[in-house]
Amino acid sequence: MSQTYDEYAPVMEDRSTWTLPHVLRMRAETHGDAVYLDVPGEGMRLTFAEVHDLAVRIGSGLLRRGHEQGDRVVVMLPNCAEYVLTWLGTGVAGMAEVPINTAYRGAFFEHQVRTVAPSAAVVSPDLAERFVESRDACGMVSRIYVVGADQAEVAAAMASLAGAGYDAEPFDALVRSEPGPLPKVRPHHLASVFFTSGTTGLSKGVMMPHAHMVFEADLCVSLTRLTDADTYLSVGPLFHGNAQFLAAYPALLAGARFVLRERFSASRWLTWVRESRATVTNFVGVMMDFVWKQPPTPEDPDNELRCIFAAPTASSIVAAFRERFGVEAFVEVFGLTETCMPIMSPYGVERPPGAAGKAVRGWFDVRLVDPETDEEVPTGSVGELVVRGTYPFTMSTGYFGMPERTVEALRNCWFHTGDGLRRDEEGWFYFVDRLKDALRRRGENISSYEVEQAVLGHPGITECAVIAVPADHEAGEDEVMAFIVGSEGEQLDPADVWKYCDGQLPYFAVPRYLRFVDALPKTPSEKVQKAELRQAGVDAATFDRIAVLGSMPDRSR
Repeated sequence: MSQTYDEYAPVMEDRSTWTLPHVLRMRAETHGDAVYLDVPGEGMRLTFAEVHDLAVRIGSGLLRRGHEQGDRVVVMLPNCAEYVLTWLGTGVAGMAEVPINTAYRGAFFEHQVRTVAPSAAVVSPDLAERFVESRDACGMVSRIYVVGADQAEVAAAMASLAGAGYDAEPFDALVRSEPGPLPKVRPHHLASVFFTSGTTGLSKGVMMPHAHMVFEADLCVSLTRLTDADTYLSVGPLFHGNAQFLAAYPALLAGARFVLRERFSASRWLTWVRESRATVTNFVGVMMDFVWKQPPTPEDPDNELRCIFAAPTASSIVAAFRERFGVEAFVEVFGLTETCMPIMSPYGVERPPGAAGKAVRGWFDVRLVDPETDEEVPTGSVGELVVRGTYPFTMSTGYFGMPERTVEALRNCWFHTGDGLRRDEEGWFYFVDRLKDALRRRGENISSYEVEQAVLGHPGITECAVIAVPADHEAGEDEVMAFIVGSEGEQLDPADVWKYCDGQLPYFAVPRYLRFVDALPKTPSEKVQKAELRQAGVDAATFDRIAVLGSMPDRSR
């Protein structure tokens, strides 16, 4: 068997055509009458030709209102048809979409807006207040477009935005725009800025050129063997790359039908698979485990699924899961937003337990190196994964507005992932541990630094260190634990700290565990020794939110 992934062949061989406008126009010409976008929750079904027409109208409307090619457009929406149309409309107008997590507020939200300095934003009525509350951070936003079917809600949101000094109008006004001249979009032009978790600093906006986005989607087409006979079901949020450039975009590129659900539900997942007649879907983090724990029924194999893209794959249940639900193949990758997917699993090939895949031949250089010296480590040893692309603009061009972070990540002309992997003699790569100080909970990447900064805003707290502790689910998930030093003479109440965190952090970043300590262990240079904190972990002196308050915060707050 080959030591590399050898299956990838581009859908479009001419890389000068690797832009969203070209892909969208091509599929409108080749599959115009076929349904592309299917949103059952809205009763919305749009063909490739209809989606192309609406994207052109939206892009034309943005340009006619004074926005320019190269501008950034913040998108803060739940999963909906308008989200996909906004992405496509900004693309054909030569603008860059900037998805922001709908749970973000306060400092998390403001950092991302300030970083990209957008000229426009597209929001749902219930999220418009984030822009009102953070008006100073949104000074570059010249106009906000409000998405919603309820005219009263849209009008109320627009009035609130106008009161804060914004120009606002319904998103429908863009949809009704007449088509106009559109700019030439090239593969190296910026298509998207996706924020990824910071490690020792603030979250970073990954600059993704058009060629990068097309390549990412194209790799997924190869990975899942996606064709125009397939239906790709996505239940993840579009503000994550997993749903957008690893589901919506591959379906567009392959001419497949893309079915979008608002959010993941373990209990309804199989019903949705059956109703949509999905042949391909994806899981992130613990989703696979949650579905597996649903009560089995004799009807479980009664579906048309042939492939599940699970990252990571819960290897201990994969064989039984495949048999229970009648799935032909599980596929997996290892990659980052910055790097595309340099490691992929060959379709239908049995993998050793825990293996993520093999290096994609011809399109990446992949090494495992000593993180201190950048010297390659021997086969079988753990090293930091470093990657570089072999063709222009097929990886990120850096971090928006953070040149020092870009230089740091691209040390010695290789992108340093900060992740520890090992490679065996057959070429299989295995994820071992994070070398960077990041966490992942419920499918969300979390910056320990950003959580710490938010917690430190509490008037009774002088120091805070956040670490990951194991969750009780497979697939590499974490729980968030905070070690806290109170102000002198301050008696901290864990319920009060959690209440404060609820108002400052996204629901998924609120620490489950709190431990109050007199001091944090530090090096002579005053760096917190998190290794000691991880070794201590959860103990009898730790407060568990579920035990104290009965639950964690949910996404609705």
